[in-house]
Amino acid sequence: MKQVVSEGCRVPIKMWVSDIEENALAQARNLANLPFIFKHVALMPDCHSGYGMPIGGVIATKGVIIPNAVGVDIGCGMCAVKTSLNEINTDVLKTIMSGIRELVPLGFDHHKQAQEESLMPSLENVPEHGIVHRQYTAAKKQIGTLGGGNHFIEIQKGSDGHVWIMIHSGSRNIGLKVAEHYNKLATHLNERWHSSVDKKQDLAFLPIETQQAKDYFAEMQYCVGFAFANRRLMMERIKSVFSSVIGESFSALEFINIAHNYARWESHFGTNVIVHRKGATSAREGEVGIIPGSQGTKSYIVQGKGNTESFQSCSHGAGRTMGRKQAQRELVLEEEIEKLNSKGIVHSIRNIRDLDEAPGAYKNIDVVMENQADLVDILVELSPLAVIKG
Repeated sequence: MKQVVSEGCRVPIKMWVSDIEENALAQARNLANLPFIFKHVALMPDCHSGYGMPIGGVIATKGVIIPNAVGVDIGCGMCAVKTSLNEINTDVLKTIMSGIRELVPLGFDHHKQAQEESLMPSLENVPEHGIVHRQYTAAKKQIGTLGGGNHFIEIQKGSDGHVWIMIHSGSRNIGLKVAEHYNKLATHLNERWHSSVDKKQDLAFLPIETQQAKDYFAEMQYCVGFAFANRRLMMERIKSVFSSVIGESFSALEFINIAHNYARWESHFGTNVIVHRKGATSAREGEVGIIPGSQGTKSYIVQGKGNTESFQSCSHGAGRTMGRKQAQRELVLEEEIEKLNSKGIVHSIRNIRDLDEAPGAYKNIDVVMENQADLVDILVELSPLAVIKG
C-alpha cells in the first residue's frame, strides 16, 4: 500500500501509512522541502510525529547529515533468539522473569559496578575530544541494561513451534548525549551560516565534508555498536537464566539483530546517499528483520523485499496512536489489564503510569503489516507469553 503526496513539496512524500496524524504529515512536508533531500520522503506504516522528523520516516540526503533525523536513542533496535524449547509453562515463565529482573537493570537503573572492558565496542575510530570518550566510564555501568519507555524483554511462542526471546533497547545515555550535542552544534552552525532551514523545524544539518559531520558520524556509529553490544549482553544473561531454570534441554538456535535509529551510506537509484532511518528498519532483499507489536499483540520475524520506493525499508513496530500522557489520561486501566489477562500473558501493567505502554496506546499491528505487504514477507509470527517493560 502506497500513497503519494506532492502538493506543496519540493520532492514527493511516499506513504505506507493509512492513518497519518496531521503533525507527522507537516513534519514530512518540512523534510520534503529541504534542498538536499534526494528523490522523496518515505513514511512507514507505523509513522507518527517525533522531534523534527516523524518516527517511522526514511530520507536520503546528498552531502549532509541531520542528527534529528537519526534521533536521540541512536542505534536503538531489536534482537531476537530462537530457542530449542517448544513449550514453557506459566510457573517456569514467572521464575525466569524473576531471574531476568535480578540480572538486567530496568528503567533508569544501571549496574553498580562497571562491566568488563571487553564487552564495550572499540574506541579506535572515535574522536578523542568527543562525547563518547566523556561518557565512556558511565557507559560501562549501562551496558547490559534495558532502559525505560517502550523498551522491553519478551518471551514469545512462534508459529514455527519454538519459544523465542526478544529484546528492544538502545544506546542508553551515551546515545542521548551524542544526539543532543551534535543537534545543538548543528543548530548553532546553521544560524551562523544563515541557513534557509527554519530553526523551528528542528532539522539542523551538518555538511558531510565538515569535521563536525565526520565526528558525528563516527560517534553515531559507536553508539550503534554500543546499542548492539548492550542488547547482546542482555541476551546472554537472559539465556543464562533460561539455562539455570530449564537445564541442559535449553539451547539457542538463531540470533537476529537490527537497528532502527541510524544513518549510513547506501546506494539508491544509482546514487550514493546518506540514508537516515528514524524508527524504521532496513529491508533489503532477503534481509531478515524484526517488527514487534505492542505489549499483548503479535510480533514478526520478516524478510525484506528490497522495495526501492521505501529506500529498502520497513516499519520498526506498530507505532503509537496516543502520546504517553494522553494514554494515561484516556485509557482504562482495568480494560487494558483484562486484554492481557484474557490471553494468559505475564505482563507488567500495574497502575495508571503503566498505561503509556498498554496495547490501546498503539496502532493495530495487523493493519501495519497489511500496509507493508510490498516491503516484507512474514517468516514467523510471534505471540507474547511474558513481558518485562522498562
